[in-house]
Amino acid sequence: MLSIGIAGIGKISGVYLNNLTGMFRNRVKLTALCDIVFERAEKAAADYHVKAYRTLDEMLGADVDIVLNLSQPRYHFDIALASVKAGRHVYNEKPLCAKRKEADELLKAAAEKNVRVGGAPDTFLGAGLQTCRKLIDDGRIGNPVAATAFMMNHGPEHWHPSPEFFYKQGGGPVFDMGPYYLTALVSLLGPVARVCGSARISSPTRLITSEPLNGAVINVEVPTHVAGVLEFSGGAIGTIINSFDVYSHTLPCIEIYGTEGTLRVPDPNTFGGPVCLKRFRENDWPQMPLINDYTENCRGLGVTEMAEAIEEGRPHRASAELAYHVLDIMHGIYEAAETGKYYQVAGSRVCN
Repeated sequence: MLSIGIAGIGKISGVYLNNLTGMFRNRVKLTALCDIVFERAEKAAADYHVKAYRTLDEMLGADVDIVLNLSQPRYHFDIALASVKAGRHVYNEKPLCAKRKEADELLKAAAEKNVRVGGAPDTFLGAGLQTCRKLIDDGRIGNPVAATAFMMNHGPEHWHPSPEFFYKQGGGPVFDMGPYYLTALVSLLGPVARVCGSARISSPTRLITSEPLNGAVINVEVPTHVAGVLEFSGGAIGTIINSFDVYSHTLPCIEIYGTEGTLRVPDPNTFGGPVCLKRFRENDWPQMPLINDYTENCRGLGVTEMAEAIEEGRPHRASAELAYHVLDIMHGIYEAAETGKYYQVAGSRVCN
């Protein structure tokens, strides 16, 4: 059983802590925590009966096989690279890194050290998206022709306790929520060959109304409304909109359109259903039975499966290849928006 140390005890860490010491406790062992604010790590360590360390370097000198990197996106690369150079496997929260050149350097270093890199999201391993994948593989919608994906809200400054990073490099709706939608689409339809898109910063500032920073103003550095077109290697064409500028809408999270029917895909930020399938000439959208038990919030499933894959000597599913492909797509949409030209996505072996 491999041991895991968590770097970064922020808002997302709670569900990982609960799951790694709960539903996954017989598959991995949580042993260590660290955070730039030591008191946060110290409190969580006391709550979950593990050891807190003041620095990443101190934690890397402890009993840790895999570093689970839950830091803010702009810190993903530095923490992951230091961990890899120390001979530790790494699993990053999304995105893999803020920049492609960082991801390139990280994966090169990992290959030199013969350690693994994995990356969130792991929701594609859940019951909902795995059921969708099986329905597509079984031909229930025929040949996939197109897909739509919509993630639109009015930003996290109304509920997140520290929302500034969402509007800095490595943030925005594409890098924050896009990985869920793009990972889902790639896991269902295969790799993307090229993309185009448009992007804008709709307002130069955002007002925080959540506590404890109520009244503070954020200077926006990244696009807040982004629309992209994805051409998949298999021939399907996808449309995606990620926005922090929309108050309300009635669009689906994801739908896949085939020659014989339409598949309504559940929220890719969740692990469960519902999954609905409407076949040609049918009037209803019957709900499909789910094929595995990962229906609740199972964050930590990806790093757990990675740990088991390392022990068994097989590829892990929430892989660096998949996370890098999604990162390349996101940057490609931005580059296409800036240049007005298609971006050719680099070839990649992606797992699903």
